[in-house]
Amino acid sequence: MLRSPDLRRRLLHLKTLTLTPTTTTTPLRRGISSLPSPPPSSAATSDSEIRKYIGYTLLLIGCGAATYYSFPFSYTNHKRAQFFKYAPLPDDLHTLTNWSGTHEVSTRDYYEPESLEELEGIVRRRNEEKRKVRPVGAGLSPNGIGFSRVGMVCLGLMDRVVEVEKGESRVRVEAGARVREVVERVKGEGLSLENYASIREQQIGGIVQVGAHGTGARLPPIDEQVISMKLVTPVKGTIELSKEKDPELFYLARCGLGGLGVIAEVTLQCVNRHELVEHTYISNLKEIKKNHKKLLSENKHIKYLYIPYTDSVVVVTCNPLTKKGPPKFTPKYTKDEALQHVRDLYKESLVKYRVAQPETDTDINELLFTELRDKLIALDPLNTDHIIEVNQAEAEYWRKSEGYRVGWSDEILGFDCGGQQWVSETCFPTGSLSNPSFKDLEYIEELKQLIEKEGIPAPAPIEQRWTARSRSTMSPAYSAKEDDIFSWVGIIMYLPTTDVRQRKEITDEFFHYRHLTQSRLWDRYSAFEHWAKIEIPKDKEELADLQARLSKRFPVAAYNKARKELDPNRILSNNILEKLFPLSDAVQRTIDLLQ
Repeated sequence: MLRSPDLRRRLLHLKTLTLTPTTTTTPLRRGISSLPSPPPSSAATSDSEIRKYIGYTLLLIGCGAATYYSFPFSYTNHKRAQFFKYAPLPDDLHTLTNWSGTHEVSTRDYYEPESLEELEGIVRRRNEEKRKVRPVGAGLSPNGIGFSRVGMVCLGLMDRVVEVEKGESRVRVEAGARVREVVERVKGEGLSLENYASIREQQIGGIVQVGAHGTGARLPPIDEQVISMKLVTPVKGTIELSKEKDPELFYLARCGLGGLGVIAEVTLQCVNRHELVEHTYISNLKEIKKNHKKLLSENKHIKYLYIPYTDSVVVVTCNPLTKKGPPKFTPKYTKDEALQHVRDLYKESLVKYRVAQPETDTDINELLFTELRDKLIALDPLNTDHIIEVNQAEAEYWRKSEGYRVGWSDEILGFDCGGQQWVSETCFPTGSLSNPSFKDLEYIEELKQLIEKEGIPAPAPIEQRWTARSRSTMSPAYSAKEDDIFSWVGIIMYLPTTDVRQRKEITDEFFHYRHLTQSRLWDRYSAFEHWAKIEIPKDKEELADLQARLSKRFPVAAYNKARKELDPNRILSNNILEKLFPLSDAVQRTIDLLQ
């Protein structure tokens, strides 16, 4: 192999040769040619030979350079390639992942106070340092609205039930108490909460601040159960709010998204503990239209579960148990018979997709329906034909699961939401109980048509619930009219896999699905997303449009004014609040003009 000095000498010699024409080439070419040819001119020969050897020279230089830089010679300073090594994570890093598995955050500054005094000290110090400390609750929200990598405070250790006033049917609790803990404490006094969302692990402070809700057209969202609260603010310290003490701020802060202060204590209005009779049956949209007004007005709790690509609608009603007891009903099918169709589809799909069931898997006959659905969807989550088959199997399961169930309200009103998932839920007005607009059913009809037209691999269910109005001005269900009712519609896509690529593909498809509903339906129905499920657009124009929409529906100017007064350094804020409710002067002037 030529070393560098030898290479240069050879090339120099070769260059000298190429610049000196020879006389041997022409006779040789003439000797091997079978046809006579005119004698070439000496100038043409010279140019041709020069171009040829220059080409050889460049090729040789290129090969030499490639060889030189490709091999680590002993006299060079080249270093051998080494694998990239990640720095170890600090021991003091605290990582939170939300219930849906869609958002995660890590921070070094994570506080868990055990008393009001300790919480006040944390908020005061962070404000003096002008460093953020976001109230995070239990961290369950689908959009991670409580997350901040700069700093968070969780009230999980401030979870006492302070006082139960049986005569007034009230309970005073620290905001870190979880729903299930409060229910356990008050049931001994013969009390219960008026309504429930689906998850029992939510902290009281968080479930109130995001405007969470259950279902029932006569029952308001959960923030309406709050009759007073203590709010720890960066500037004014701890303030007590109620409809008697500063009612304007009380109704603003009740659904304040954690941006006006950290809720430390809440007094909730309870109801007498009671049993419910749950009735589940299959219907269809045509039949529901005939009875919709009656269903809303006569049932304390009601929801519809629509199954895309089918005519099936699962109707679930819950009403107080009377002295007569539940209706006499003998199920036509056992639980195993109801599940058999889903089990058969799963076995057939394993063969179809040539997937062997892992030996470590739970026996198929021991899986719950939601677990079977997750496994089925995981086989081909974005194949619309496959999802249609899964949905049809689900419709058959519900048809064979019709019947009644009796239990305490806190047991009946909870339900299994399935595994990790993306979800978008909108809230919109739908008239009043005495005069429903039927916009809720029109919305669903358009949504189902959109799904089928676009071929969206939409799994079941599309869940529809109702609430009465809320007086909390930042609630999506706010109304000054007492008789107004609101419909809440949730769409979903499950994340039944740990494969990063597949989760990314499902995520992209879900946001396409969500974008279609947004662009075709939201404005026409005055629909706004649940605060715990709203996702921030990455596109600047879409974000500006969202800010403008919110400013037309909610008292953004009043909310931002209260933020400036109570938290001028914005230590309680995070990226979501900053994007939804920007405090820059230019944006604020635009918002003021819109209002």
